[in-house]
Amino acid sequence: MSGRFSRWWRGCLPALGLLLLGTTAIAADIRVLGLFDDRAMLFIDGKQRLLKVGETSPEGVKLIRSDSERAVLEIAGKREEFRLGADMHTSMATPDVLRVQIARDNHGMFRTAGAINGIPVSFMVDTGATSIAMSASMAARLGIAFRHEGKPMMVQTASGVVKAWQVMLKTVKVGEIERALVEAAVIEAETGSEILLGMSFLSTVKLEKQNNLLVLEARY
Repeated sequence: MSGRFSRWWRGCLPALGLLLLGTTAIAADIRVLGLFDDRAMLFIDGKQRLLKVGETSPEGVKLIRSDSERAVLEIAGKREEFRLGADMHTSMATPDVLRVQIARDNHGMFRTAGAINGIPVSFMVDTGATSIAMSASMAARLGIAFRHEGKPMMVQTASGVVKAWQVMLKTVKVGEIERALVEAAVIEAETGSEILLGMSFLSTVKLEKQNNLLVLEARY
């Protein structure tokens, strides 16, 4: 683990820019299987997806609103209302390349907003960390049952060797770049509210430094 654990308590205002390049039109078949308050069960291109309000499926379908009678979906920038059992065949403009720009802050760090398992978080980019890393209190806030589901281990921090748990995050998202089943470490020591965005996520994207910007690029 990186020695930057000692700087986790620093506050931050995330800076993030997103560019979508080279769009390609793709067809999608959508069927509403179940409707609930703030959730919807959808069947998209042969795959079942349970979305919460604000979540976007890997196919690019976003749930805007939902109750027991209807759901509002955003597809290729357009919003449509669906009722239970409704079918739709549509074309969606999907970007070939997703690009996220993260600005360097006054401390020389690259910080950005993101999400873990659909919950908004703040990341500090650390290419020296082998995986995403967070404190035990932060993991508890995110609903990660690390003591029951994680694998115990010891890690080196700026404060010495401490106990940790290796866990697998369901999803990690920065901008529109999202990855499923990403390895993370939950640190027993209290290290603050900031989460290190390490190589378990960063190794899946192309990284490039441009002056005071760090550019993350991924193909859809």
